[in-house]
Amino acid sequence: MHTRAEADYNVPDLLPPALDELGLIFYPVGSVAGQETAARALVARMLAGELTPRELVFRIHQRFGHELPLAERLANLNDEYDILEYGDRTVDQEDAEVTAEGRRLAAHPTVFAELTDSRS
Repeated sequence: MHTRAEADYNVPDLLPPALDELGLIFYPVGSVAGQETAARALVARMLAGELTPRELVFRIHQRFGHELPLAERLANLNDEYDILEYGDRTVDQEDAEVTAEGRRLAAHPTVFAELTDSRS
């Protein structure tokens, strides 16, 4: 049995090869590629009906703010939900725009330019 401190020390060295062995990608903490993958996973949940469009943009905005270029339009759409009562757009129109942006992101090719082999 290991202590938490030992795990914090050992896991960063053990996790990448273990994930590689399983055919999974290891994203370094805070990496843009990891954040984009997380955003795409949230989009996939919305497209599968597990999240409403409003829930998707709220989570994107909460997690990434306006700092993740790939998901910035979704963060902006979250802001737009907050001002719907002052404009001429409806919730249905906003939902449709979020869904369209989600579909665009789901179809956007994934680029792993930031990934490097951390074992070399």
